[in-house]
Amino acid sequence: MNSILDIKGVSKFYANHTALSQVDLSISSNTIFGLLGPNGAGKTSLIRIINQITGPDVGSLFFNGEPLMAHHQKSIGYLPEERGLYKKMKVGEQALYLAQLKGMSKSEAMASLKEWFEKFEITGWWNKQIDELSKGMQQKVQFIVTVMHRPQLLILDEPFSGFDPINATLIRDEILKLREEGTTVILSTHNMASVEEICDDIALIYNSKKILEGSIDEVKEARSGNEFRVTYQGDHMAFAKALWIDAELKETKTIRNNLHSSTIKIANKKTPNDLLKAVIPHVDVLGLEKVIPSMNDVFIDRVNEINQGSDE
Repeated sequence: MNSILDIKGVSKFYANHTALSQVDLSISSNTIFGLLGPNGAGKTSLIRIINQITGPDVGSLFFNGEPLMAHHQKSIGYLPEERGLYKKMKVGEQALYLAQLKGMSKSEAMASLKEWFEKFEITGWWNKQIDELSKGMQQKVQFIVTVMHRPQLLILDEPFSGFDPINATLIRDEILKLREEGTTVILSTHNMASVEEICDDIALIYNSKKILEGSIDEVKEARSGNEFRVTYQGDHMAFAKALWIDAELKETKTIRNNLHSSTIKIANKKTPNDLLKAVIPHVDVLGLEKVIPSMNDVFIDRVNEINQGSDE
């Protein structure tokens, strides 16, 4: 798959602080890319560099194979975490102004805005001032003005913040539609549930460095370990006694009566078949599945590894 954005050896320094250190990323076209990391990790610095608000001190960026230049900004949409609409301007007037800054003609902007305002059911807001709208309403307007020029690359910083579940779902569905229509999305968020739900690939930035990268499925599988969940009917004590010395019983939950679910970590030299052979004579096994960590677990575990000094 072709990449739309390549980031090569990017570093950024502020006085005595290193915001980014030798970051390499390749973001494939027509994907949703999760840019993850705790506060202060360097995500915002990287986003500012992509948007050419500031430049890298070391390294290069390439947009569709070309060195990133000022004219590429018309192909990029950016929704910052700190929303920034002019409070005293009317909604429609401001949307038209911002559309024309992105290179749209007035007629193109009017057609696009009509489509988006109807889709979001906000046609009655056109002549309202921004400060007359609730926070959620303002965020709807800001999302529209970010995407109305159909950017090739869309950068969203905490796009679901402040939305109720209905409107968060609306925004999520529109992000997925934009990807289907050819837009590449960089999603910066702390909401790991959203990452698992819509992202194709992720990178985790911590203490200015990239410490994890890959597709969601690859990352979760690589960090899944050798844990399995067994659902069975019978005596859970008999189940526990049947386990060999190389198996660790991590957790048992009673679902009802004699129906249980146990999580077991087995040694690398053992297989799920070995586990089944050990317990089947003692309980009625109803199911076996590998335990795959959530992205939240992956995030916490990888950061803890770095903090404990297990990596360079």
